[in-house]
Amino acid sequence: MKTREADSWIVRPDDLILVTGATGFIGRRVVKALLELGFRNLRCLTRLACSAKGFEEVLRAHAGSARVEVVTGNLLSVDDCAVAAKSAALVFHLAAGRGEKSFPDAFANSVVTTRNLLDACVAERTMRRFVNMSSFAVYKNSGNPKWRLLDESAPIEDHPELRGNAYCFAKTEQDKLVMEYGRRFAIPYVIIRPGWVYGPGNPGIHGRVGIGTFGVFLHLGGGNTLPLTYVDNCAEAVVLAGVTRGVDDEVFNVVDDNLPSSRRFLRLYKRSVRRFHSIYVPHALSYYLCCLWGWYSKWSRGQLPPVYNRKAWRVSWKRTRYSNAKLKSRVGWQPSVPTSEGLRLYFESCRIGGSNT
Repeated sequence: MKTREADSWIVRPDDLILVTGATGFIGRRVVKALLELGFRNLRCLTRLACSAKGFEEVLRAHAGSARVEVVTGNLLSVDDCAVAAKSAALVFHLAAGRGEKSFPDAFANSVVTTRNLLDACVAERTMRRFVNMSSFAVYKNSGNPKWRLLDESAPIEDHPELRGNAYCFAKTEQDKLVMEYGRRFAIPYVIIRPGWVYGPGNPGIHGRVGIGTFGVFLHLGGGNTLPLTYVDNCAEAVVLAGVTRGVDDEVFNVVDDNLPSSRRFLRLYKRSVRRFHSIYVPHALSYYLCCLWGWYSKWSRGQLPPVYNRKAWRVSWKRTRYSNAKLKSRVGWQPSVPTSEGLRLYFESCRIGGSNT
């Protein structure tokens, strides 16, 4: 990441920066990027007393040159939020519930936690910007003003509960909450929406490529472009969007350059990691099957979970183009890890078992 001039930042090197979810897959890279840019006063909030291996390595590499305070807490606790937000000038909110299948759990761990943290920031009155980590999951990918192009102007889900995806529902409501606090309390914010964040420590094949069922991998992506962003590139985008002046209340999508198709990704995965049998499902057939699944789920009152339907198909398998032009033009971001190198590193980590490094 190229170092920017300090006068283009909204915070000084010694101002306190809070990072929630700091030991996570993206969080520890955000901490590393902040330290490499010269920010010397960080508070890292984590739910667990023990830290990830990669996070400890980052701290050791910058020992003596920066003050990094590691705080253990839970954002569901109002008191913990008050401790975390105290005197913070900039907040990177990366903590979120992942993997929850129930809507109440996802709502609690993404929306309630964000509300508690925002309330603490409002009370503290020291924050200059709140950076919220969102996701492409919030886009409905229909009715886009630019044909088949998903950029920041694309509409988000107006009824995310109908997608049948708790994560989508929670992230959509979280974004709405951040915007509401921006209007009500004049809190400057930036919302970051990455596509598929990949890299060592996050093994597996994304559902945009296909799904494994009954011992067979159904390749659903075909020639679709995959909205990949290598984890280090994503972290650098998060940091630059967070510290750069003049981008308050903006949304930024994060995808890398030279994105591969689903078909090319699957071919490279088989060649580099392991070989397995896959069956290509044409787009028309996958759309019909999703419609059928959604209809039966509704008709049977949930006998099948409503995870596949027309809304889900449009998001995951509709032919779509992606843009990172706004991120480049407004904050000067450029992906430092080329897609070819990112895929090589990713496949290598998958081959040795998804090492969390």
